[in-house]
Amino acid sequence: MNTVPISPGHRDHQVIGSIFNTPVTVDGYSWIPITQGIGWVLMSWVAGKRRTHLNPVERTYVGAITMPILLGSEWCHNLAHVYAANAIGKPMDELRIIWGMPRCVYKNLNDPDVTPRQHIIRSLGGPLFNLLLLPFAILARALSKSGTTAREAANVAVGTNMFLSTVSLLPIPGIDGGPILKWSLVERGHEPTKADEVVQKANGVLGVFLAFISGLGFKKRRRFLGLLSGLLAIVSLGIFAGWIKEEELPF
Repeated sequence: MNTVPISPGHRDHQVIGSIFNTPVTVDGYSWIPITQGIGWVLMSWVAGKRRTHLNPVERTYVGAITMPILLGSEWCHNLAHVYAANAIGKPMDELRIIWGMPRCVYKNLNDPDVTPRQHIIRSLGGPLFNLLLLPFAILARALSKSGTTAREAANVAVGTNMFLSTVSLLPIPGIDGGPILKWSLVERGHEPTKADEVVQKANGVLGVFLAFISGLGFKKRRRFLGLLSGLLAIVSLGIFAGWIKEEELPF
């Protein structure tokens, strides 16, 4: 989940619609689906690496199928957050579209009118939705034939929803696990500022662990795992050191 606090002097974004009592906004031409274009190229390249017999047209076709599954899962993840927030009567302030992808926006991350339990429920909406989708994706993979486009699409669905239902729960501020840990502590009697300090310290341990996983991934030639873990390790250690603030995170 992408949670972005808004300063009192922020400029308004253009409202283009509403979903679950939440305004959908854009900033200028930020609605242009650049991410989808990049994703199409990337997934076409991945298809060619996995199935080398495919010609360029076939690779592009596979990419056109797998890209919407990949990015659509992220869209559904964020829409589930929007739904959960509205369902408990505490809708978020904006669902902002940035280069074709959604970003959940809250004006006040420490809103006193939202209880700790409500904060937790809002953060759990996305991961729970992806977790519910995962069995269907696994079933689709089991029913598809190896080496086919259907299997390729099912693999992407399984991988993406498994990622979003697990990695998003890491206690990093700005994604779901950070607020869940923070507000669980507040619910147990901590002040929000003290809970923030605990989350910051936890990111020191997490950063070291992720750095270890990154090194292991590169050693085993699992470059994607190594790169992703490395990037998350940098963010976690930056938060621990105080170099990165939640409002500065790009996700």
